[in-house]
Amino acid sequence: MYRKKADEYISIPKRLFSNVVLLALCVFIAFGAAHLFIDNVAFQSTVEGTSMLPTLENDDSLIIDKFSYAIGSPKRYDIVVFPVKEEKGKQDYFIKRIIALPGETVSIDDGRVYINGTPLKSDKYGKESIKDAGLASVPQTLAQDEYFVLGDNRNMSTDSRNEIVGLVKRKDIVGKAVFRILPFGEFGGLN
Repeated sequence: MYRKKADEYISIPKRLFSNVVLLALCVFIAFGAAHLFIDNVAFQSTVEGTSMLPTLENDDSLIIDKFSYAIGSPKRYDIVVFPVKEEKGKQDYFIKRIIALPGETVSIDDGRVYINGTPLKSDKYGKESIKDAGLASVPQTLAQDEYFVLGDNRNMSTDSRNEIVGLVKRKDIVGKAVFRILPFGEFGGLN
């Protein structure tokens, strides 16, 4: 009959210690992976305000994709997040829809958006006539790194028509809103 030698047994305190160390290592790796994910791939954001109605509502919780724009460029109608400095120097983030792309000339006349002198073909997101053209009352030609953004609730939005926002630089776009988490009744991808 075979008997284990004394050195083949692992004491309970040693086993407990190794399990605690293993658990701590797993937690450390999980936090590191989450940090890398948030820094490089995606993050959660909550909508504040009504400027993106009816697409997004106040308190909607969204997933913002940061990775897509690391390998590609923003497209017309993408919903993007970018920083805006408020009057008191406080950093806020806005969420708006891209309407005009780099190199295009955008203007608003008689309540309609024009791109390169032609009415925007499909403005299904902002159906109402725009009352205040703001900075877009005169044609704005975008540089190769600039985007013109509007809120879907055109007449209740602070966007590229306003000096606070202006034209949005490519380097300032944090990411693209791709998925709504909350409310559960609206759970799913965004257009």
